[in-house]
Formats: sequence, C-alpha cells, structure tokens
Amino acid sequence: MGEQTQILTVTSSTATSTSVPSQKPTSSPDISSPHPKSRKVSSGASPNSSALTNPSTITIAAVPAGGGGKDTLQLVKVPPRMAARALSCEGELDIAIRHLRKSDPKLAPLIDAHEPPKFDNFDPPFLALAKSILFQQITRKAGTAVYNRFTSLCGGEARVCPISVLALTPHQLLQIGVSARKISFLHDLANKYRTGILSDSKIVGMEDKALVSLITMVKGFGALSVHMFMIFTLHRPDVLPFGDVNVRKGVQILYGLEQLPRPSQMERLCERWRPYRSVSSWYMWRLVEASGAQAKLEVAAGSRKQSRPPEIVEDGLANPG
Repeated sequence: MGEQTQILTVTSSTATSTSVPSQKPTSSPDISSPHPKSRKVSSGASPNSSALTNPSTITIAAVPAGGGGKDTLQLVKVPPRMAARALSCEGELDIAIRHLRKSDPKLAPLIDAHEPPKFDNFDPPFLALAKSILFQQITRKAGTAVYNRFTSLCGGEARVCPISVLALTPHQLLQIGVSARKISFLHDLANKYRTGILSDSKIVGMEDKALVSLITMVKGFGALSVHMFMIFTLHRPDVLPFGDVNVRKGVQILYGLEQLPRPSQMERLCERWRPYRSVSSWYMWRLVEASGAQAKLEVAAGSRKQSRPPEIVEDGLANPG
C-alpha cells in the first residue's frame, strides 16, 4: 500500500482527520466562490475530501503520516463548495450568454448591443452587506462619502467586521452621517454574526432560497436587497430580482406586453432564462436604460421641430402664446 497522507479538516467547531493515499499534484477542482481568483487547494488533498463539501470548513491541513523525513503542517484556506458555478468563474459568463442566445432569441440583439456584464466585486459578505446598508436610499456620491468615513472609523476597509462595527457607538456613527435607523440595521447585522446566526461561510455555502430567508431576518434587508447582493457580490447565476421595477419593465418591453408584469408573473415569463436569470436580468436593466435614452432623443427631436414653444395648459384652458 502506498504512502498515506493525514488530512486534517478544520471547521468552526470540530476538527476531524482521515487518511487517504498520497496523490500527485493536480489542478485545483472547480469550486464556485465569491472569490474564485483567490481559490487555493492543497496538492495533497483529495478533491472529494469533506473540506470541499462542508460549508463550515475554513481550512485544510495536510500532515505526512509516518515514513521518513520531518512532518510538516500546511494550512490552506479552502472556500465552501456551492451548487452552481459563480459567474466570475472562468468561462461561466460565456456559457451563460450562449445559453441565453439559444433559449431566448429575443435577447440576441440586446447581447450584441452591449458589452458583457462584469462580476468583479470580491468584497467579503459581511463588508458587502454593511456597505449595502450605508448606501440605502441616498445618492452614490453621498453613500461613498459616508462609507469612506465608516471604514476609517473601523480602522480601514480590511478591518470592517462584526466586532469593529459593534464597537462603534451610535454617537460616532451619527457624526459621520449614518442615520439612527441605519445604525440599528448595522448593529443587528453585526449581532447576527456575533451569535452565529450568520457567517461568511454560511452565506457562501447556502442555497439561494434559504439564503434569502436568512438574510431578510436582518433589519433593513428585503428580498430585493438580498437579490442584488447575491448577483453582484456572490455572483450567483440564477437570481431573478422579480421585485425590481426595471427588470419587470424590461420584460414588458422585450415581449411587447401591454401591462407591467406583476412579480408573481415573472417566474413564468422568465422560465426560459434558467439557470442564468442573473445575466438576463442585467440585460433587462440595459434595455430599460436604452429605451429611456431613446425616448429622450425622440422628445428632444420633436421639440426642435416646433416653430414655437408648445402651449401651456392649466386647469383645462390653453394660455395664449
């Protein structure tokens, strides 16, 4: 029997070990993660080891068992396995676009008219959720200013974590422009991490529907906020933000519907886009943007053709020009 390698799997609460035959170094297995660029797998680890399938696994340690030479211990971060490949995984976006072209020919002109979407935000889940709270219902410029002051209070963006957020007093947060309501949201998010209800590893490894149910338990998060987080932070491929009015408007324009489809109708109308509804939703936003721009051009062109300004009508009576 060949040389054995001791595999130590470290989870949030337990550590277990198994012995597997040593293998020659192989390329990293294909694992979806919100951070695929930083993915590493120990060459001594079996691709089928529990470290790759247990969502709570945070590290894997390979220790030569017996034999000559000095034993060594190597810790390598391993992200949890996800059911579907993230859109930021190499080649996945190309596969998605080919699928959408084939499954719904009406999307082909949209795909041709726009550069492909980019899924290049690799913020850790906690940081992304905190940022989402800070940006709620304010302009991007104002949100950026508040966010920069917030990260500075925490000691830098890399130090934004549940402990550092809970250490901030309401007075400190109010002084940098965070409303009392958002302060309660931030502290609720941080407390749910502190108590273990939420964690980055749980979020990354959780199935879509369960994830929506879990995060909407946090104050300030509705289904739409979670859908945006899933698409642009976790890069989940099959998220349909059915509550977003512009996605619904895009579907109306695309299919020539007389009325704006209700959220309850969206699942049926967009069924053909599975399993890449995140990407098709992105194209719906572009469609609505393009339609709005075209409408503005048409209005502007019509105004230039007028020999005189249009009459102003108030209370049903036309004012004389």
